[in-house]
Amino acid sequence: MSLLSAPSARSALPAGPRRPALDVHQLSALTRSIAARPELWQPLVRFQESGRWWTRLDAPAGVDVWLITWLPAQGTELHDHGDSSAAFTIAGGTVTEIRPAVDGRLVPQELTAGRTQTVEPHDLHDVLNAGTEPAVTIHAYSVPLTRMTYWSRTDDGVLVPARTVVTDEPESNA
Repeated sequence: MSLLSAPSARSALPAGPRRPALDVHQLSALTRSIAARPELWQPLVRFQESGRWWTRLDAPAGVDVWLITWLPAQGTELHDHGDSSAAFTIAGGTVTEIRPAVDGRLVPQELTAGRTQTVEPHDLHDVLNAGTEPAVTIHAYSVPLTRMTYWSRTDDGVLVPARTVVTDEPESNA
């Protein structure tokens, strides 16, 4: 598996024909298969104190695959992936995923190495490393990620969109 590490590498690729999107089950199988072959991703693992580190991995047409690393206390904000379906497999360590429950509570779930989670389009979630050891995850998005909406709570606890960013990366600094 080769690597397109520069964020601008995607724009340098020729536009290909539009492929049908993979569903969360197909994305799960893809992330599990990559995680099960550490020779493809372990040499690429890097950690940085300033925030999560990520790099794009080779993927089938119509899919983005990312290797993401997490030091303790690193995480995202509550967000959705727009029209993209997603799956992620914990390749090493432990992360915590937080999702809103029907009653509005935010419910954390600890995910250990080997576990795969799916995220349907427009579902909200947050991921963080709440542990004491570094973690590594493999993420896949289809259709490729183009937009993320970040969410916050109002004073009365209602979740509302805080901002939407156009991005082809697993998180934006916007």
